[in-house]
Amino acid sequence: MRSGTGLNIIGLLVAIALLYIVLSATATGFTSTANQFGMLRDAAMIGVVATGMTLVIIAGEIDVSIGPAVALSSVIFAKAMTAWGLPAIIAILVTLLFGGLWGSVVGYLRARIGVPSFIGTLGLWNILGGLALFTTDALPVPIPLTDPTVDLLSSKVLGLPTPAWVMLLAFVVFGFVSTRTAYGRSVFAVGGNSSSARLAGINVAKIRTLIFVTTGMLSALSGVLLAARLGSGNGGAAKGLEFSIIAAVVVGGTAMTGGRGSLLGTFLGVIFITLLGNGLVLLGVNSFLQQVVSGAIIVIAVLLNVLMSRRGGHATTD
Repeated sequence: MRSGTGLNIIGLLVAIALLYIVLSATATGFTSTANQFGMLRDAAMIGVVATGMTLVIIAGEIDVSIGPAVALSSVIFAKAMTAWGLPAIIAILVTLLFGGLWGSVVGYLRARIGVPSFIGTLGLWNILGGLALFTTDALPVPIPLTDPTVDLLSSKVLGLPTPAWVMLLAFVVFGFVSTRTAYGRSVFAVGGNSSSARLAGINVAKIRTLIFVTTGMLSALSGVLLAARLGSGNGGAAKGLEFSIIAAVVVGGTAMTGGRGSLLGTFLGVIFITLLGNGLVLLGVNSFLQQVVSGAIIVIAVLLNVLMSRRGGHATTD
């Protein structure tokens, strides 16, 4: 583990511990069982997609389409179970397929045509958000809560909410992929220096396409979990989720310039962002000021990343 990454993880562990202690003493209801389980579900909404977003940012890219992607996925899942009459398992697979399809479109635009990922995913943000609201007339689409699969997704397994287990599994899988596979090493190489990666024989276009297909499918999975939690698909849900995810990844030490990051850091970033958001709500902080705090955290995290990158002599190329 690099010294900068190690220091960031230690700092996050200390910050999480202090934040938990402070909120336990000042925020009414923070330590209640219901609130703790609620935080786990909130963390899962951020964490599942944050695993894929970590690879995206390590590769030197960005995906800002997550919020509408999750909302539309919840609608697709709900409609697949009701209007299309599909069993829950098949509905989940169909939803994941849709997520992979729109991810592949962005990946193609970035890898083959050279459209900057921010522009491509910003366009997708508008398209998916509009489709989610248009296809539902901005109304929730109920799902059958008596379905055993839906019941499993919305309940607990071994004492923890199912979404929390899904999040933990995602971190284990992507942690292995990022550190123990050729694909993971290629992602770091592309983010560190795409020209050198190409000269080394890495298929840069393929890597860039796959990372967006991955975030598309993870967004779809989060949409399924959201629909199970709400009992309906909702085209207006998950607003601003992409910013919480990006904040968690950046706070976790992943460099916005690419080439550096870790899934462990992202996991701790997810915990920190979830604790902070929950604490601000329980403390009655004005919702507008909550946005100010979140924005300030992102700026500070990026600033620290830049300083660490300069100290390490880290550089990237487009």
